[in-house]
Amino acid sequence: MARKTKSASPTNQVPLLALSELHIHLEGLEKEHQSLLKQIKRKRTELNNFVEQMRSLATEVFHQATPCFKKMADLDQEIHALFKEIFTTRKFGKQTQKHIEGLYLNLQMSGIISPKSAKQEDDDTELDQLFENPEENDENKNNQGRHHYWESQHEAESTSASRTEESRKIRQTFLKLAEIFHPDKVQDSETHKSHTEIMKEINKAYQEGDLARLLEIERQHQLGESIDSNSEDDLTRRCNNLEQQNEILKTQYEKLKQELRLAKNTPEGTMVSDSRKAAKQGINSVDLMLETLESQINIIVDIRDFIKDFREQKITIKEFLAGPPSLRSSREDMIEELLEEMMQELGGVIIF
Repeated sequence: MARKTKSASPTNQVPLLALSELHIHLEGLEKEHQSLLKQIKRKRTELNNFVEQMRSLATEVFHQATPCFKKMADLDQEIHALFKEIFTTRKFGKQTQKHIEGLYLNLQMSGIISPKSAKQEDDDTELDQLFENPEENDENKNNQGRHHYWESQHEAESTSASRTEESRKIRQTFLKLAEIFHPDKVQDSETHKSHTEIMKEINKAYQEGDLARLLEIERQHQLGESIDSNSEDDLTRRCNNLEQQNEILKTQYEKLKQELRLAKNTPEGTMVSDSRKAAKQGINSVDLMLETLESQINIIVDIRDFIKDFREQKITIKEFLAGPPSLRSSREDMIEELLEEMMQELGGVIIF
């Protein structure tokens, strides 16, 4: 009688099935991992380029616009001094005095001249700080905002389990790379020099909480863990490790997106965005800004000269309260709008 061949039992098939599923799962995690690294690298480059454009544009504006701002500041102080002289050297009736004081106040409220208060010296200090030369900032200072952002995130989330796991993974990867690339562990000068440069990158990535960059360095030097593709334990461990890394990388990618949004919402970021839009239309935004500043300076010069004429009694009180003729000119839309805004504010104060 022929012997029956034993059929494979279901229990013998489970490990093969489990290995197959683990291989598929691992392949999917590896693809996701590589995709996240690429996305982070692109977003990091986009952010760094945008920050560099902000710095570059701020430097250009500083150099080209500083003379205009200085001239406007001098004119501003001169106008304040003229009004002070008028109030202290000339005598007016109660109603006329009120009208002139109202005009002086409205020039300040409309932004044509600066508000004058007891805090003027503080305001002047703030103005100096506002136009501080961007070139005086070194690389660490340029990146200070980004470091503060990361630090604030560390503080805000330090008690969360996910943040603890993220910090652990970053530190674990850092220590692994530091152990391999620490310059003191090598003797020959070439390797020492190479390891020193790599270690700088490792330290920078660690300080910024940049797991993606640490993993890039690891992958670049082929330092990934070796696994036995037929070992369920090795495959499971690798899958778990990738799942944890991918979650951290997703968080890092979202933070980079948030940093970019925050940068774009700053005044400097808005300038860069507006400059890009203008460039698409063949317009140099800095030149346009300088033209606008020159137009504003011309208006303020006319106002200064007009106040001088009043101080020297070359025009009547009625003519003075009516405003400079140049402000009523319709040659430029900007001047017309400025006059309209000013006259609306003065309308409730001036009575002829």
